[in-house]
Amino acid sequence: MKIVIAMDSFKESMTAKEACEAAKRGIKKACKNADIMLIPMADGGEGTVQALVDASNGKLFKEIVTGPLGETVEGFFGILGNSETAVIEMASASGLELVPHENRNPLITTTRGTGELILKALDKGVKKIIMGIGGSATNDGGVGMAQALGVRFLTENNSKEITGGGDLQKIIEIDVSGIDPRIKETEFLIACDVSNPLTGEQGASAVFGPQKGATLEMVEILDSGLKNLALNIKNSLNIDVENIPGAGAAGGLGAGSIAFLNARLQKGVDIVIDCVGLNEKMQGADFVITGEGRIDGQSIFGKTPIGVAKIAKENGAFVIGLAGSLGEGYEKVYDSGIDCAFSIVNGICDLEKALANGAENLEKTAYNIGKLLNFK
Repeated sequence: MKIVIAMDSFKESMTAKEACEAAKRGIKKACKNADIMLIPMADGGEGTVQALVDASNGKLFKEIVTGPLGETVEGFFGILGNSETAVIEMASASGLELVPHENRNPLITTTRGTGELILKALDKGVKKIIMGIGGSATNDGGVGMAQALGVRFLTENNSKEITGGGDLQKIIEIDVSGIDPRIKETEFLIACDVSNPLTGEQGASAVFGPQKGATLEMVEILDSGLKNLALNIKNSLNIDVENIPGAGAAGGLGAGSIAFLNARLQKGVDIVIDCVGLNEKMQGADFVITGEGRIDGQSIFGKTPIGVAKIAKENGAFVIGLAGSLGEGYEKVYDSGIDCAFSIVNGICDLEKALANGAENLEKTAYNIGKLLNFK
């Protein structure tokens, strides 16, 4: 019996690797002769770097970079086992969690630290960079990132550098002649799971600005700034980014990545699936166990368990989903490749206890599942 365990992280409880290992311990107790393969997974959001580093026997690097408000923060990136691919989570340098609620202001937050992480990764000699852009604190269209890479944004009097979304209206020309030459030699793949355009009612500022601290007045300023940025990108670079699906992701970093990195946008879980070679590793599997902290009706929209289930079904495997909780509408996953789903919490308890006991509960649940799989 071949069992593939391909888990995402259980946020604040277990990394993807730890979740895979806990499930393996439980299955192995009941199915001693099973052939078990562990594949830590992610969907491009938080935990993607760690999951891909673990899955490929890569290495994690921590670096001091510029934070969203111009302060210094400790960001990180990973180099995969092939030594040619880096993985970056922009949130580690430019994320919303780095900014206290009372200080959240997308008029002034910057993606400069994300650009600095790109430079640090390039210093390692990589040829490809995968970047997850969820969880941003920014609305600067990737201008801060681009400035770190050597792009100049000219204003009327060139009095100061663009420092956030509130300054984008001042741009009159873009000069990319000073961009780090390694950018053109590097493949950039952006994990992006939203389809919002850069501007307008469904754009970056209107949809995501308020959660980053923007008032209605700020949203108008930010949207106007992104429109001006798009116009200048079109005039200076001959690239029309304004209405590309996903351009509005991460406060317009999607658009900035296309314009300044020549990046491709792709669903995060699909990037991870390709990166870890999931289809090849899934061949011959009888059962696949996947899961994450919560499975609910929204899981069908690009979450890890559904991505794993799709590949599993293509290979004829039975799919079991495990989660800390099964939320409203979780039954929808049964129409998307998961055959059965279970919560690992075995009794009434508070969230703190559930998180602390996550690995133990996952192991116990996997043991019970193993007993069923081993039934004769």
